[in-house]
Amino acid sequence: MNILSYLQRIGRALMVPVATLPAAAILVGVGYWIDPTGWGADNALAAFLITSGNAILDNMGMLFAVGIAYGMSKDKDGAAALAGLIGFIVVMTLCSPAAVSMIKSIPIEEVPKAFSKINNQFIGILVGVLSAELYNRYSNVELPQALAFFSGRRLVPILNSFLMIIISFILMFVWPIVYGWLVAFGESIMGFGSTGAGLYAFFNRLLIPVGLHHALNSVFWFDVAGINDIPNFLGGQKSIEAGTAVLGMTGRYQAGFFPIMMFGLPGAALAIYHCARPENKAKVAGLMMAGAFAAFFTGVTEPLEFSFMFVAPLLYVLHAIMTGISVYIAAAMHWIAGFGFSAGFVDMLLSSRNPLAVHWYMLIPQGLVFFCLYYVVFRFTIRKFNLMTPGREISATPPTGTNDFMAEKERSPENNIQKEAYQYIASVGGSDNLTNIDSCITRLRLSVHDSGLINDKLVKHLGAAGVIRLNKQSVQIIVGTRAELVAMAMKDILAEEHVAAATETAQPEEKVQVKKESQEKSESVLTLVAPLTGELIKLEDVPDEAFSSKLVGDGIAIRPTSDTVFSPVSGTVVKVFDTNHAVCIESDNGVEVIVHIGIDTVSLNGKGFERLIEEGMKVKAGEPILKLDLDYLNAHAKSTISPIVISNIDDYSAVIIMAQGEVIAKESNLFQVLE
Repeated sequence: MNILSYLQRIGRALMVPVATLPAAAILVGVGYWIDPTGWGADNALAAFLITSGNAILDNMGMLFAVGIAYGMSKDKDGAAALAGLIGFIVVMTLCSPAAVSMIKSIPIEEVPKAFSKINNQFIGILVGVLSAELYNRYSNVELPQALAFFSGRRLVPILNSFLMIIISFILMFVWPIVYGWLVAFGESIMGFGSTGAGLYAFFNRLLIPVGLHHALNSVFWFDVAGINDIPNFLGGQKSIEAGTAVLGMTGRYQAGFFPIMMFGLPGAALAIYHCARPENKAKVAGLMMAGAFAAFFTGVTEPLEFSFMFVAPLLYVLHAIMTGISVYIAAAMHWIAGFGFSAGFVDMLLSSRNPLAVHWYMLIPQGLVFFCLYYVVFRFTIRKFNLMTPGREISATPPTGTNDFMAEKERSPENNIQKEAYQYIASVGGSDNLTNIDSCITRLRLSVHDSGLINDKLVKHLGAAGVIRLNKQSVQIIVGTRAELVAMAMKDILAEEHVAAATETAQPEEKVQVKKESQEKSESVLTLVAPLTGELIKLEDVPDEAFSSKLVGDGIAIRPTSDTVFSPVSGTVVKVFDTNHAVCIESDNGVEVIVHIGIDTVSLNGKGFERLIEEGMKVKAGEPILKLDLDYLNAHAKSTISPIVISNIDDYSAVIIMAQGEVIAKESNLFQVLE
């Protein structure tokens, strides 16, 4: 696994502890609303709420350790979370100033300041990652009979205790250096004052596409390098009295986001709507209104940002620049408000009575200016460069293969998330392509064998705002705030059944009619020979919806009686699935042929199949490509019926079946592909 993919896993896992921040923000915010200057001294209810919120904020390092250990564990088991908790406690105890003083035999006054800041999110991430890796590697270990009670998951917290002793020893020498680097980085940005705040905001937006903005945020928002902007702001009067907060300074890494999230991005949404084609405006209006509402009230901006991030990268760069400018202006003018979750209306309202919220109301007129600025810049840029933002595509015809599903979804009064999840699995290459499913607030975070197998058109037609290919194995799909529900439904489906990959297999109605009228005039592009001896089965009768509905492609199926599979065409082997149950061959003239042996045979994990070719090889029609154990397949497969389909049928007018009844491998002509 490459570095970016691994960082993505950490980013996914961070969503677990980060999701607790809204609770802390509401508790502290309401407490300050009741008693903004007394910190609960004048009101028992305020003291109760503020103390409850701080119970979360003061232990974010521990929450990061537990959340990441749990989130990165292979099966999301509580033993991994327990290992993270134990590991963090061990490190905090051994690396405390008192322990370092005793172990190193030095006066406590000489202990580096870094150890007084050891309880932070950075250390929490480190402990969480190591705990998860330990769990993933050793949670299935079986000990001798005498120690059997401590086998498996029970072993991991024990091993982690010893591992963290070693880590603590290393940190005694390394942490002061790392802490010095982090502080130097934070101070260098702080040294630029308001300009530094603007630079931070600019890079904050640029890192969102790959989900690594959390790492940057931790330096400025929390107590990794001594800046601690969010907790200091939420501390209000208590922070002022403790000398950890300064009026007009604390909150400067937060305030300028309010004009962007509450006003700027809704202005961009209005521009995108006005630039949409007339026939698409109704559809775009719903998408933009939902995104603008989420951004204004909650500060969740990803549904809007991902609607133009990849279709119009220029707009996203302009968005990052304007965010930097907004944060710079707010910091320079000392217009300050803060948040516990994100810069939406709810957080602004809760922070308005905080003593550190200086001239916060000026962020509203600033926001109105940025609403106009975003609208003008986005509308001008979209029209000037003819950018394909939502609704500007020439054809709004939905990809076929989803028509029946979408029609049923629209008719259904309830939101059938199971069917939606099924379609997402099919659209990303099916069960065979998926290796892991996870989610954050608005994204499906998927690990796949090959991101090139994902059908972007089908994914977007299901309602996704965008598809992000981080590399060949890591993909993110922006589905909105229902992401976790969709991910859970996808996991449930995969646990019960195999889902085949989907492709666009039909055409708009007018194009289909033209094809029907011109089939007799069409010339044959390719003739396929039978890859197996056996009985022909109509594709419509295959016991798999993806094949029978021709989502995967058009063709025919065979119930095999021979144990050797031959190539039906001459061409190049472009894909052999790891379980050897399916082969994709591109013919010399570009026809893409899939030979899929049996139904749900991926669940056999390769048993019953012997691969005779490899990806990239050239094959001739009639050359053997697979060897089958028919006795095993007949006993264990759901069905041995084997579809042979053309996956890129969109490029051709039709297939004409040439055989019926029984066919003989290598001898019978199966069907023709018409131009």
